[in-house]
Amino acid sequence: MNEKFIEGISQQFSSIVNNLPKGAEMPGQEQLKSLLQNALSKLDLVTREEFDAQSAVLQRTRQKVDALEEKLEQLSKMVEEKESAK
Repeated sequence: MNEKFIEGISQQFSSIVNNLPKGAEMPGQEQLKSLLQNALSKLDLVTREEFDAQSAVLQRTRQKVDALEEKLEQLSKMVEEKESAK
């Protein structure tokens, strides 16, 4: 599902719920809740904790890649200098 579609549904749902009298149940609320839970369970979602953990891993990996790229550049320059000195 694309983000705009989900955002549209969310806005419509919020509008309906916000217009209900306080404490009132929306007609078909349980069915809608079940439908939403079913739809969300089919999506490939992760928890915030899993997302944060993977973001941290990605950041550390990115730092290591950057360091290795810098080291490779230094080594390449050294090789070029040695070859040009011959």
